[in-house]
Amino acid sequence: MIMVVNRIAVAEGFGEQFEARFRNRAQLVDKRPGFVRWELQRPIKGDTYNVVTYWESVQDFEAWTSSPEFQQGHTHRTGDAPPKEMFRGKSVLEIHEVVREAAKEA
Repeated sequence: MIMVVNRIAVAEGFGEQFEARFRNRAQLVDKRPGFVRWELQRPIKGDTYNVVTYWESVQDFEAWTSSPEFQQGHTHRTGDAPPKEMFRGKSVLEIHEVVREAAKEA
């Protein structure tokens, strides 16, 4: 399994608006082959949000990023594009292989 982290620095005062974009998302990724789950992580300190997706393989993630659904989900309709001032610089994308994990037993 792999974990993809998109680190996005959100400018002060835009956190709620940024989070609303995810509440109202198209949900296209959810149906993709190899998709496991996603998380939006709000910073406790600082301004960098993490958008984390989990995939069965790098190939599944790459297939998503080259799909028409990805283009559709990342194309902003007129009036829907986030304001440029919402972000503080470019986002950083990281891909990690999950080599071990543990969870609390139920």
